[in-house]
Amino acid sequence: MLLFKSILLFLAAGGCEIGGGYLIWHWLKGRYPLPIGLLGAALLVVYGVLPTFQPTPQFGRVYAAYGGVFIVMSLLWDWKFDGKVPDKPDAWGALVCLIGVAVIMYWPRK
Repeated sequence: MLLFKSILLFLAAGGCEIGGGYLIWHWLKGRYPLPIGLLGAALLVVYGVLPTFQPTPQFGRVYAAYGGVFIVMSLLWDWKFDGKVPDKPDAWGALVCLIGVAVIMYWPRK
């Protein structure tokens, strides 16, 4: 159950960070109105809070692992919203990142 909760928190945090950044990006580029930029800012605040619910107490470990999740989610976001299909090196890099996440977060420790 803790593993499932942890994975869901990583996915939710990634969605908030990437989505929030995406909305602010487009607002600052003049493509979206201010309320959309503010929504993006609110999502970034939620992103900042979500990792605190991870079942591990180590800040650095959570954020190091989240970096790998962020990389994978960014590639998927780019594919879904900007039509940039990940290539083979992207896929291999994403796999390496997910292996790193698993080792950092879920490797048994004493």
